[in-house]
Amino acid sequence: MLTDDTLDTLFTQARSHNGWLEKDISEAQIQQIYALMKFAPTAANTCPARLTFVKSDEAKQRLKPHLDEGNVEKAMSAPVVTIIAYDAEFYEKLPFLFPHTDAKSWYEGKPDKIKSVGEMNATLQGAYFMMAARAVGLDCGPMGGFNNQTLDATFFPEGKTKSIFLCGIGHGDHSKIFPRSPRLSFDKACDII
Repeated sequence: MLTDDTLDTLFTQARSHNGWLEKDISEAQIQQIYALMKFAPTAANTCPARLTFVKSDEAKQRLKPHLDEGNVEKAMSAPVVTIIAYDAEFYEKLPFLFPHTDAKSWYEGKPDKIKSVGEMNATLQGAYFMMAARAVGLDCGPMGGFNNQTLDATFFPEGKTKSIFLCGIGHGDHSKIFPRSPRLSFDKACDII
């Protein structure tokens, strides 16, 4: 069992941040996040997530026009904004990732299945990304308010990478978060049958 302090870091005291301290994060920290999150479970080890770490001022200016107004300051002040996306050709890597059988044939030429499996599994990897960021001492600020189509055209013009959500990472400014909102109790959200 993890210690209470560790559980606090990962779950009970972790918050979604809207503001950031002016404290940079290193490429080594970014690589450390991926080193942990790559172990997220995915269907047939598809590993469809693709991460783009928007860190430079120039890259942030490319991101800014695609953000909903309410996310501009949150994103621009974050040390890094990560675009969590999926590769619509993830199945091309299955001979390496899942060599036990011809898993590539399960997806090839099936755009609806590619989209469904790609989005679901990359979103799962995105959740692991946030847990990994917390595990290395960083805070997260996930965002959904942006224009996927225009962002994808700017950052992924080849057309095969599709954005799902954004996540700011850095050291959160605790003075800029609201009190924690309530959560549903076990009996309102769960059944044991």
